[in-house]
Amino acid sequence: MNNNESYVIGVDLGGTAVKMGLFNDSGELIEKWSIPTDRSNNGANILSDIAKNIKTKTREHSLDKEMIKGIGIGVPGPVLDNGKVLGCVNLGWGILNIEKELSALTGYKVKAGNDANVAALGELWHGGGIGYKNLVMVTLGTGVGGGIVLNRKIVYGSNGAGGEIGHAVININETESCSCGNKGCLEQYCSATGIVRRANRLLAESDKDSVLRNVEVNAKSVMDAAREGDEIAVETLHFVAARLGRFMANIAAVIDPQIFLIGGGVSKAGDILINTVKDYYREFAFKASKDTVFKQAKLGNDAGIHGCAMLIIKG
Repeated sequence: MNNNESYVIGVDLGGTAVKMGLFNDSGELIEKWSIPTDRSNNGANILSDIAKNIKTKTREHSLDKEMIKGIGIGVPGPVLDNGKVLGCVNLGWGILNIEKELSALTGYKVKAGNDANVAALGELWHGGGIGYKNLVMVTLGTGVGGGIVLNRKIVYGSNGAGGEIGHAVININETESCSCGNKGCLEQYCSATGIVRRANRLLAESDKDSVLRNVEVNAKSVMDAAREGDEIAVETLHFVAARLGRFMANIAAVIDPQIFLIGGGVSKAGDILINTVKDYYREFAFKASKDTVFKQAKLGNDAGIHGCAMLIIKG
């Protein structure tokens, strides 16, 4: 390693794995690795595991303590800009100040953010958002997440819930509950789970021929079938895209970003999804925002560690 450089560590804390990356202070990724997330005993060992692993990794690279500028960490829950985490249900955590606790364990400066927000920050600096300073990122996976970056800074919000777009209620007539306990959330319709639910409902309500009757119905098979013109799949695509596009038009009326990035596993459908969402967005958007750029996110699962590194590098 170059003794004239300084380094930062990005930590993307997930429910099953902790992804980590070592970066130089120019933002270049030197190495990435992961360890399992130990959720036993309400996640009591998670931070000590991270600290021990970081110490091991810095020894492997012969990095003295003064060569490390700090640790950025993304957390799957609401995070205030002072590092206070307001609970992480899937980790078993209550309220804690993760910056203070991890700093005490490692001796390094620590800066924390919500995982979806730091992923958006990573995309801005090193991914699909390069060249922009105001963006909204939507992640479509098992759930729906989001991140807001304005003037290259994360919007945390007063309760750490900035960017929690998946739990915006878009249907007050919904009778089934979302994982958050509310009903009618965006996540119920536009996530991979929501896509499967809608496709299965259409298959049950119709006797139309569909390739989906002969395969496992998942988000990928639905999008693949839509690309081939399958009627049930196309109807599902438009159901999802209309709701997401309309909601993003509402977001633009408040945030007015330069660019929307769509990421997560569902985004691998590519142009057929993104262009359909964009068409609905333009139908509903306020005239000043109709030409907002739409792109697919580029960094995939690495977006989080890149964004966490940027928390330290860019302050």
